Amino acid sequence: MKLQQLRYIVEVLNHNLNVSATAESLYTSQPGISKQVRMLEDELGIQVFGRSGKHLTHVTPAGRDVIEIAQQILAKVESIKAVAKEHTLPDQGKLNIATTHTQARYALPPVISGFMQKYPKVSLHMHQGSPQQISEAASRGEADFAIATEALHLYSDLVMLPCYHWNRSVIVRQDHPLAQLGRKIAVEDVAQHPIVTYVFGFTGRSELDRAFGAKGLEPRIVFTATDADVLKTYVRLGLGVGVIASMAIDPQLDKDLVALDASHLFEASTTKIGFRKGAFLRTYMYDFIERFAPHLTKDVVERANLLRNQEEIDRMFDSFVLPVR
Repeated sequence: MKLQQLRYIVEVLNHNLNVSATAESLYTSQPGISKQVRMLEDELGIQVFGRSGKHLTHVTPAGRDVIEIAQQILAKVESIKAVAKEHTLPDQGKLNIATTHTQARYALPPVISGFMQKYPKVSLHMHQGSPQQISEAASRGEADFAIATEALHLYSDLVMLPCYHWNRSVIVRQDHPLAQLGRKIAVEDVAQHPIVTYVFGFTGRSELDRAFGAKGLEPRIVFTATDADVLKTYVRLGLGVGVIASMAIDPQLDKDLVALDASHLFEASTTKIGFRKGAFLRTYMYDFIERFAPHLTKDVVERANLLRNQEEIDRMFDSFVLPVR
């Protein structure tokens, strides 16, 4: 059994059983991958993949167990390499972050700016996507950190640590009736107008649906996007009222809009940062986490990483007072 064979079966799964795409991503040949997979199956005496002719059709039950262990082995190999680099090149390396547009655009810039000034020899790469894409990137090892708010059940194989709470605002044009309300806005007020907000599954959208449902109302959503800047554009066009993360409002760039506090309407959402359980974190990785969430010191992160499951991790942070943005 070779590490190369384990890497091949993991990557075949990552590429939806497409051997050609796997070969292209690994800069090798399709016949070479097929041969090594067959050799591994012969050695183990099981089929990892089911086949129809020359095509792989599914992962067998035994194959699922083998691939899961192979993923763990490959992750440990990467940790061994990281340990070596920590001692030989402590201020050099790579950092891959997977997150949503809102985090990338509004929460991360000052963090990354300070980080890059301290670690100019660290190559930082950011991948933006949906919660599912973010979790998959972290699970596959394509991202060192996943930063997310929604669909946290997708991150069951990661250590997810709470960073901060954040609230929402309702944004309208200056000539909109809600801008002249003269009192705290209510869910019923918002329900009277078409709504422009995030795509379901992005940036705390579920809290909006929950707040409307609690009042027996259904939001009249006419436009959705993953990008708060796009949403603001369509509010300016008069398409509807916007419900967006308060952190996405710039006092200067958005001074033509009126922002109405909606923290009393919707439950605050919690942004978390996650990494693969048992992963070896470089010194600069601990530094990045603490810059993003100052209460997540190296000691706190290490203690959380030793806990058995996410429930224990969540209980650990019950006494923490998280910042609100």
